[in-house]
Amino acid sequence: MEIEKVLHMNKGVDDTSYATNSLIQRTVTTQAGPIIEESIKEVYTTLRPECFMMADMGCSSGPNAFLLVSRIIDIIDEASRGINRQCPQFGVFLNDLPGNDFNGLFNQLSSFEKDLEEGKGRSFGPCFVSGVAKSFYGRVFPDKFLHFVHSSYSLHWLSQVPRGLVNENGEALNKGNICVAKTSPPEVHKAYYEQFKRDFTLFLRSRSREMVFGGRMVLIFLGCSNSNEPDSLMELLGSTLHDMVLEGAIEPEKLDDFNIPFYNPTVEEVRQLVEAETSFALDNLETITIGWSMDTSQDLETRAKFAAKSLRVVTEALLETTFSHAVMDDLFLRFKARIKERIVVKDGEYVNIVLSVTMKE
Repeated sequence: MEIEKVLHMNKGVDDTSYATNSLIQRTVTTQAGPIIEESIKEVYTTLRPECFMMADMGCSSGPNAFLLVSRIIDIIDEASRGINRQCPQFGVFLNDLPGNDFNGLFNQLSSFEKDLEEGKGRSFGPCFVSGVAKSFYGRVFPDKFLHFVHSSYSLHWLSQVPRGLVNENGEALNKGNICVAKTSPPEVHKAYYEQFKRDFTLFLRSRSREMVFGGRMVLIFLGCSNSNEPDSLMELLGSTLHDMVLEGAIEPEKLDDFNIPFYNPTVEEVRQLVEAETSFALDNLETITIGWSMDTSQDLETRAKFAAKSLRVVTEALLETTFSHAVMDDLFLRFKARIKERIVVKDGEYVNIVLSVTMKE
């Protein structure tokens, strides 16, 4: 499976699209707002560029990308007035894999530009927005080009399914699971961590070449409390697929051979990798927790439906490559039922890691 060709969020704006079902991502980014604001103010007032260059890496589609850009522009506009300086021009680069719904994303551009003109005036900016269709696991921009980098809900996706998930006899080591799960053997945990280590280190190393000295970066991605507590919602999706195998709806070999390129690191794993790479000074490293269903005041059916759709829109493209489009509706109806059973006992939580770093001189 070539991940760069098949990994993308659900396209369009219908009921099962990412654009319509990305409230969790928006909420976490909003809660991380003070860290983003501090980073933007610090890099702008320190460097005072004539054109502020920023990249949103793993931007996906939907309204979240332009909401973030608007917030960054507002922060810099306010900071400029605070130091009696004309606001800079802006270069905005929206980066994701080639399979991303860039058409859907840029259909929103005219509305963004209109809102910017109405809010700031025609003489403000200007703001130049471009799309960059390329993996961020490697170089994307020229040397010393960017002042600020943001990435939200992207770095837990790996560049490939980890190597080492079969034994010397060619047998699958992670049978019945689709990612690191409580029943996964130690070899699976190690393989996933080693792949994350390679990918995250490459991400940091690439950005260290592309960012100016003193540039700032804020990264938000899913993590876990400790390595013995993998993400249970993804694990629950795997057990739902296993139920379908037992009922004959899915061939067992397909599940045994299927693993999602998805890893939730611990805070300590992230800290160690940032320090080992050495290019960045660590400013903030904290977690934000948010429930699977977010609003516990709603009825059980609504909460379970919300949680199931939130995961469907980010995994369906990968699942279809192995299990076919025909079983998706049945799979996620079953998944919703499993979620209802779980949250009756206790609503699960997403653990979100928020990392802020500064490019060293």
